[in-house]
Amino acid sequence: MAQAFFGGVHPNDMKAATNEKAIEQLAPPAEVVIPMSMHFGAPCTPLVKAGDLVKVGQKIGEFRGLGAPIHASVSGKVKAVEPRPYSMGGNMMSVVIENDFQDTVSEEVQAPADPNALSVEEMIEIVKQAGIVGMGGATFPTHVKISGGIGKVDNVLINGAECEPYITGDHRTMLERPEEIIGGCKYLAKMFGVDKVTIGVEDNKQNGIDAMNKVIAEQNAPVEVVPLHCRYPQGGEKQLCQALTGKQVPPGGLPSNIGCAVFNINTTCAIYRAITTGMPVVNKIVTVSGSGVVEPKNLECPIGTPVSCLFDACGGLKDGTYKLVAGGPMMGMAQYTAEVPVGKGTGAMLAFCENEEQTVENPQCIRCGKCVAACPVHLEPLFMYQYAEKGMVDELNEAHIMDCMECGACAYACPARMHLTQMFKTGKQLVKDKAAADKAAAEAKKAAEEKKEA
Repeated sequence: MAQAFFGGVHPNDMKAATNEKAIEQLAPPAEVVIPMSMHFGAPCTPLVKAGDLVKVGQKIGEFRGLGAPIHASVSGKVKAVEPRPYSMGGNMMSVVIENDFQDTVSEEVQAPADPNALSVEEMIEIVKQAGIVGMGGATFPTHVKISGGIGKVDNVLINGAECEPYITGDHRTMLERPEEIIGGCKYLAKMFGVDKVTIGVEDNKQNGIDAMNKVIAEQNAPVEVVPLHCRYPQGGEKQLCQALTGKQVPPGGLPSNIGCAVFNINTTCAIYRAITTGMPVVNKIVTVSGSGVVEPKNLECPIGTPVSCLFDACGGLKDGTYKLVAGGPMMGMAQYTAEVPVGKGTGAMLAFCENEEQTVENPQCIRCGKCVAACPVHLEPLFMYQYAEKGMVDELNEAHIMDCMECGACAYACPARMHLTQMFKTGKQLVKDKAAADKAAAEAKKAAEEKKEA
């Protein structure tokens, strides 16, 4: 039985433009730009150089520490290895591949002889080598989440909420690829050693729920689909845990602290494909929508496809388009160019025009408290805003700003249109900078004392 979580808002879902449009395969671009950072952790080290020939699925970036490998999404010649514009801001070292349109698959891509005979360790290694990360946007390496949760997790949850407005890629996947979702769930159940996997889906996707239940019944799979009431940010993993289990993740904690592990719908599909075919993450489903898009669509494209190609496939952008956003309107990031590439966590590309710009240049808080009521993690945004604005780092720590998930619910609810979420990003950086400075000062002091004693 689905539970309620604290706070949240009810924005118009804006999904009608694409939720009935099947996923289309994008015509392969002439060139892909694959950034070496598409995961939580340090960027990968490129394994190729200009002039090298590469094939689909070939490893072109290796990680150290926390991360996931990166693979070529097309076959062809490496044109350059250089910094290129990046969806998270600035430039990122990238491998630029000139597509030969042959789609030659690398010898590295090997399907297991019998996927169902694989041990847990072998499946985790396949997930690791396939470069699978949280494809809902968090991009945390999936193999780390699985290996770290074994023995601690008794609730494996699949996030099918897709609560952000406009985005419909997960919904279409439920309708068109339910076998992959349920197949991935069965492998996750085996890896974690649980009797059942639970998929949470907002009840505005009833046809998606029905499609998955049909496959579950046919396969007698150990999977349950639970309808959830529509409410943003239902897709936040902490909120999903509370909705599906009734347990709350403690402040500063992770779902594993309450015995839960959460995976995105398309992450689950990627696990299924990797274990059954050996193919790593080389494609991504992206919803292209918004008032500035001529013909909104759901497109599947190679990783590294320039966003401009997606807009071109949707008939281009309307005159007066003033903003491009990678991701949803609540948590996405505005882009300064349409030449940024699609990454593993890119769920949507939105373009806005007409009279949707509603920002206020010098907003004034009216102390209504709606931001406090909307915050799903029990924070007090109106005070956090003041502390961040004045650079009061100690007060920001006391207000638990690092627990902020930057969901934007407070900014959506604010009648004064305060720039809350952006200010909290600034405040978090102040806290991180202060912590780094304090650590450096402590290390310098310790070194000086050791030198004095010597």
